[in-house]
Amino acid sequence: MAENSTVQAAPERSLNFLEEIIEADLASGKHKSILTRFPPEPNGYLHIGHAKSICLNFGLAQKYGGATNLRFDDTNPAKEDTEYVDSIKQDVRWLGFSWANERYASDYFDQLYEWALALIRKGLAYVDDQPQEEIRLGRGAVTRPGTDSPYRSRSVAENLDLFARMRSGEFADGEKVLRAKIDMAHPNMLLRDPILYRILHAEHHRTGSKWCIYPMYDYAHGESDSIEGITHSICTLEFDVHRPLYDWFIEKLEIFPSRQYEFARLNLTYTVMSKRKLLELVKSGSVRGWDDPRMPTICGIRRRGYTPESIRLFADKVGVAKRDNVIDISLLEWCVREDLNKRALRRFAVINPIRLVITNYPEGQVEELDATNNPEDPAAGTRKIRFSRELYIEREDFMENPPKKFFRLAPGQEVRLKYAYIVRCEEVVKDADGSVVEVRCTYSPETRSGGGNPRQVKGTIHWLSAGRCRAAEVRLFDRLFTESHMDSIPEGADYKNYLNPDSLKTVTARVEEAIDGAYREGALPVQFERTGYFALDPDSTSEKPVFNRTVTLKDTWASISKK
Repeated sequence: MAENSTVQAAPERSLNFLEEIIEADLASGKHKSILTRFPPEPNGYLHIGHAKSICLNFGLAQKYGGATNLRFDDTNPAKEDTEYVDSIKQDVRWLGFSWANERYASDYFDQLYEWALALIRKGLAYVDDQPQEEIRLGRGAVTRPGTDSPYRSRSVAENLDLFARMRSGEFADGEKVLRAKIDMAHPNMLLRDPILYRILHAEHHRTGSKWCIYPMYDYAHGESDSIEGITHSICTLEFDVHRPLYDWFIEKLEIFPSRQYEFARLNLTYTVMSKRKLLELVKSGSVRGWDDPRMPTICGIRRRGYTPESIRLFADKVGVAKRDNVIDISLLEWCVREDLNKRALRRFAVINPIRLVITNYPEGQVEELDATNNPEDPAAGTRKIRFSRELYIEREDFMENPPKKFFRLAPGQEVRLKYAYIVRCEEVVKDADGSVVEVRCTYSPETRSGGGNPRQVKGTIHWLSAGRCRAAEVRLFDRLFTESHMDSIPEGADYKNYLNPDSLKTVTARVEEAIDGAYREGALPVQFERTGYFALDPDSTSEKPVFNRTVTLKDTWASISKK
């Protein structure tokens, strides 16, 4: 190296606004350490948007030597289930994170009830008998103030009595609610006497029938953070209008001052993120379940073959913003390619087979050829693939009447069979309908790969020995919707009308004969050379493997969608 040369260090990534806040809090002594939380409601399966939040909450805690709680916001027993609790824990672990404490909002039901009594005693909460519709109308609108409930002036003693009777089960669902007494003219409509408790006679997945009144999210959330000592309560941007209410409860109850911060939620092209819509897709049979590989759920993308490393890379690339935006799904696909290219073992698979016969190759002869497992990882070594007289090639690698610059197989044209020989197409065989069913070639024995023959041809294709491969079901997945920005479809239009009819194609393909460690469920996806990355599906059996296409080798959607 020249004496005056220098090595330039890679520029450090600038801090995002949450990192700036945390570093300032630690530097000032406001907090000695940080504690974050991930608080999903167990009423469905997590999706890629939740994955970003998981990576953010756990990642910030890891970076600054803190910890993260996993807390289930289980305040609505009518929609919650232990099935969802278990799936959420599995998803968090799969992403590579461990939580400091497993908590539930239901752990705090007794304390939340006592704090509700405290608000009543302070004259800051009252029992309202109005039906839900009257309460809604009484809140007014953004342009006009609300009107006081006729029950707003009830005495503290009457409110305490009614609230106790609500808890004891004396009233029917919806007959009464407990409301905070704040300001019916407040410009933030969430502060116009919000509901704290509603009556709901439903079995809870953890507390059973102990309670028939349940706290609302806005009441339970901040107080749960406070109980746990959460220093930085990180929410998505739609909760920014909820922050004044979060702070109001903490102030009036004089409890640990947890602080809420908001970041932009993840919106992804060609999909929907609403739990309600995802549930509709499942119930309508538009997809095969929550873990359908076309779904944006974490269990769906896991089944498709995405790796936790690729999701964490995606979350890092998306970054942390203060304004909502839409991320192109091609970035997510780039991330999994970037990860798998370095690690996935290469294998041959012929998705749409056509038979190729080498007429001058000895009948009955079988050669074992060396094939690279991963050119990006020399330590991955090589494998043996078998070569014989009769092969399968991809149908798209042959054209009887090719255009110019078609460098694959055509009559009178040569191509290299990867790891093997150069062959020349001499003849085609057609069926009664005129479709080509067999390509007949001759080979040049001296052109075996690695044999030192300098002759080159422009095209190289993959292949499989017809007698040394096996059938496999291959599921070719594509975008779930045809519209890129699903949030911009016309008002009143049914989003299901934009489902992509070609989002799943199932074919019978041919794959390498050996079913080794690269194919076992739970192993990394493999790269089918020249085709894409594929993962073994749980539907597989020893007799019939099933592969899901994780992603193509290149982003072909943009060019296809423009046609």
